[in-house]
Amino acid sequence: MSERNGTNEEGSVKSRLVRAAVKLFVSRGYAATSVREIVEEAGVTKPVLYYHFQSKEGIYLHVMEAAFSKMGAIVETDMAQGGSPRARLGRLADDLFALFETRVNEARLWYAIYYGPPQGAPFFDFDSNHKKVVDAVRRLLEEGIAAGEFAPGNLDDLTWIYLGVFNMAMELRLIGGHPELGDADYKRMLELVMDGFARGVGSRR
Repeated sequence: MSERNGTNEEGSVKSRLVRAAVKLFVSRGYAATSVREIVEEAGVTKPVLYYHFQSKEGIYLHVMEAAFSKMGAIVETDMAQGGSPRARLGRLADDLFALFETRVNEARLWYAIYYGPPQGAPFFDFDSNHKKVVDAVRRLLEEGIAAGEFAPGNLDDLTWIYLGVFNMAMELRLIGGHPELGDADYKRMLELVMDGFARGVGSRR
């Protein structure tokens, strides 16, 4: 077996383990899922899981760290790119939503652990990772106000209004999707929100 084939096979095994773990964590809950069930679902043996992830806790943390690391990389890349604050704000939302749509099951697990009982899952710092997105949106809105694209307003209010539409679109996907709210509809609503910001909606009177 060539080194390249060996690497590809190893990556395939890791991917199967991750998919199996996420599927079971979402359907059964973290605490109720055993290592035996994960390896049976993935079609491998326990030593294979231990080799790649050391434990059930290890595979859970790998899932979370991989998703949020990608999210952080998107924020960093989009914030460094050129364009008007409004255009960058739209691009950031598009890129984060595209990431979310490739990791819907991971997002279901995140919501279940964060908003529900911890189920004995190891600690993962959701708050500081989420704060990266909040801070990026707030900064782009601040830059938009400074550039005259948006009317002056309370930055915290504007940030949460914008993120509220974004979060609504994500949560509709999590509960099974709503065909009446497609990608074009969600993007149109974000544009409407930004139009409102340009006119001064959200400013303190």
